[in-house]
Amino acid sequence: MLKQQPPGHVTAVRLAIAATAALLAAPGAIGGLSSAASAEPAMSHAAQTVAAAPNEIVIDNFAFAPKTLTVAPGTEVVWINRDDEPHTVFYSGEAKLFRSPALDTDEKFSFVFKEPGTYSYYCSVHPHMTATIIVR
Repeated sequence: MLKQQPPGHVTAVRLAIAATAALLAAPGAIGGLSSAASAEPAMSHAAQTVAAAPNEIVIDNFAFAPKTLTVAPGTEVVWINRDDEPHTVFYSGEAKLFRSPALDTDEKFSFVFKEPGTYSYYCSVHPHMTATIIVR
């Protein structure tokens, strides 16, 4: 036969389990992460790639970053695909000013912007991906 527990017993047991789990996961705790291992903050793939080089646009998580880039005339802009899916870089204007081939992971495409202006572009594979280069 089951012994009847006092009121609140289940809640107290759940709290004890949660507190033990939290302590074990804490840095420096027995069985937890060492303080050396926790000193380095974990960064997601997207966070690592957003810090692009000057005049570099990173394609990751179905987005161009930065979404707007301002450069001087004569600047070469480089796009690099850090996504697991192929992407393209197509000028949105009527002229076919620049069009990349499909870029696989880690592949690059570059274009030199010679004239001042605003240049909108998109990924032809995923048209919701849009961004802008401003040359002035």
